[in-house]
Amino acid sequence: MAELLTLQSLPLFPLNTVLYPGGSLQLQIFEVRYLDLIGRCHKTGAPFGVVSLTQGQEVRRPEASGDGFANEAFVDIGTLATVTEFSAPQAGLMLVRCTAGERFRVTRRERLKHGLWVADVQGLPPDRTMPVPDDLKVVSKALESLLENLSLRNGAAELPVQPPYQFDDCAWVANRWCELLQLPPELRQGLMQLDNPLLRLELVGDFLNRHGIADT
Repeated sequence: MAELLTLQSLPLFPLNTVLYPGGSLQLQIFEVRYLDLIGRCHKTGAPFGVVSLTQGQEVRRPEASGDGFANEAFVDIGTLATVTEFSAPQAGLMLVRCTAGERFRVTRRERLKHGLWVADVQGLPPDRTMPVPDDLKVVSKALESLLENLSLRNGAAELPVQPPYQFDDCAWVANRWCELLQLPPELRQGLMQLDNPLLRLELVGDFLNRHGIADT
């Protein structure tokens, strides 16, 4: 079994979303604390961590207490991200697309003076590759049909899910559904933290069935 990744002082990007392994994330960067971070990550290929906010906003808000800014809090389990597309259309603005890697657990966190969070993290085991069982293939087929319809309507370049597609893999299908569905933040985070990709897909299938999206 491969040794799990350990990183020290990994820069973090707290967001009002949950990033799943294998996913794609588009960001508009304009805060000073993130402009430097994303610029360095783009040049070096180094990853940063995406974690889901539980308190505070994505953009820092001044507040007349403490260090002058509103408190920020976030979950302990996040996902590595790497910049794969980059543009800077004007000074002080970056447009990037990031690809998600593996999950990690925060073991120590620290907010630097200019507001950037860094953390020591321990990598979590990657999702096992598991074929979609026959009784859940309707969930995979429904995802494939949805992406085909979105591609016809908006064009492949605008799809929220980017290739390579893996419609025969439990984790990939479950993760893409979790990104597309309007799920409560706590449920979205809880599904991402599950270690069993088949269980994650089964829970997604139950949700789709209850809402008439796919009859499993």
